[in-house]
Amino acid sequence: MSIIAARKESTTTPQAGESAGVPAGTTAARPAPADKKATRGQVDITNVRKSFGATEVLKGVSLSVPPGGVAVIVGPSGSGKSTLLRTINHLEKVDGGYITIDGELVGYEVRGNKLHELREKDILKQRTHIGMVFQSFNLFPHLTALENVIEAPIVAQKRSKAEARKRGLELLDRVGLKDRADAYPRQLSGGQQQRVAIARALALDPKILLFDEPTSALDPELVNEVLDVIRELAKSGTTLIVVTHEMGFARDVADTVVFMDQGQIVESGTPQEIFANPREERTRSFFSKVIEPAFNI
Repeated sequence: MSIIAARKESTTTPQAGESAGVPAGTTAARPAPADKKATRGQVDITNVRKSFGATEVLKGVSLSVPPGGVAVIVGPSGSGKSTLLRTINHLEKVDGGYITIDGELVGYEVRGNKLHELREKDILKQRTHIGMVFQSFNLFPHLTALENVIEAPIVAQKRSKAEARKRGLELLDRVGLKDRADAYPRQLSGGQQQRVAIARALALDPKILLFDEPTSALDPELVNEVLDVIRELAKSGTTLIVVTHEMGFARDVADTVVFMDQGQIVESGTPQEIFANPREERTRSFFSKVIEPAFNI
């Protein structure tokens, strides 16, 4: 990982067309609805670049999501969506640019005028504020649903087993699986396993939740039970950033839809703007192939 020069954007005077606290060129999400009353979970991604070998996967991506906002990222396979998501919790190290959550750098600290990667224990501490739900459920097969949910609060946050168990049962109830608390992953359907994974991500009380195509590994009839849980979360005030191919879901829950292609954000806007009246030809071409003719906003 090369050392990245830190740009102290917060001390600069906004330019014309630039809002305070959002660097020029940043794609700003619209403010979260007032009824969410979120006070934490501001995500700012600034000019992030990432390469794998000679292939540049992210080409200077900038995006801001306000506290309680719901950003849904769509686009063709290989466009960099999942890689961008993984940089937010430093599962992928960036090669340029930087990411902050509530103003705190993710994965790095400033020394002098350069960014230096944090120690692993400090990165792990940061990740307790960033919940992530993967395509594959990644549950521990030897633990019950409840044990999967309470493992991280006990180990990472040193909560008592009794406190973690009480909270774990509340979360399983929230995702409709309290009656399956003692079931092992092999005894659960794919949709149920993914709902346990969501409860596990919530158990650390994260500032933001990241979803990396959470329904792609599910049989079609199980997709809605997972999407319904995420729809409820979207109303809760937790900042959500979701990568998905489910266009109807994106339309229903997003404050901002972000369309990516070839490692760049082509355009972003409200669901109405992006689905009904996209500005860019590449966006129109993509949606013409993936959206049913009867799909209406």
